[in-house]
Amino acid sequence: MTFGEQPAYLRVASDLREKIVNGSLPPHTRLPSQARIREEYGVSDTVALEARKVLMAEGLVEGRSGSGTYVRERPVPRRVSRSGFRPPSGASPFRQEQAEDGVRGTWESSSEQEGAGPETAARLGIQLGDRVMRTRYLYRDAGEPMMISTSWEPLEVTGRTPVMLPEEGPLGGCGVVERMAAIDVVVDNVVEQVGARPGLAEELLTLGGVPGHVVMVVERTYYASGRAVETADVVVPADRYRVAYHLPVR
Repeated sequence: MTFGEQPAYLRVASDLREKIVNGSLPPHTRLPSQARIREEYGVSDTVALEARKVLMAEGLVEGRSGSGTYVRERPVPRRVSRSGFRPPSGASPFRQEQAEDGVRGTWESSSEQEGAGPETAARLGIQLGDRVMRTRYLYRDAGEPMMISTSWEPLEVTGRTPVMLPEEGPLGGCGVVERMAAIDVVVDNVVEQVGARPGLAEELLTLGGVPGHVVMVVERTYYASGRAVETADVVVPADRYRVAYHLPVR
């Protein structure tokens, strides 16, 4: 194979992908059978099978037990807004950030203490096993799961204070900046790193994806005078949402 030449299965997958994108193979249409692909493109069964696997891995088609492989409905991506700190408005940061996009957001959460694992400890700058408050969130848009988030806060900072539980107490549901300010911790910096990876089985089960689907992960850490006071992973299905940043120009 010369430089730039595609393997046969990728050429077949590319042609079928183009037909899906341009509407020649609309949603819910049955994908040509393996035998039909073999005959139409003059390839082997192995090549035809690998081409179908590529389209499945890309989330363009799905298998239906006892029926065949069908073109999936392609959702129109919606936005998940991210922005810098805004003055308190009485609304949670999630509601505040999504309001301009017309999102009817709700969420549920649960918190529990645990010992920090290696990654959490590194991100918070604490010792392995130090106590943290872990809070898990499931956010919904008009009832549909849109993202999940897990946050960790060092109990050395928040323990035995009114803000130890992020969703309870006088500041329950408020953002990290407001909650930390209530215990005289001034948050002055936040870092977000955005990446992508295959979704974990439990994540896809919660978010309504299928095995192999890709998720975007926003790793967020809040700092106060260089000290990490909260870190979180925000997980969003990549086929249904885009992360949009609103950044002030200074």
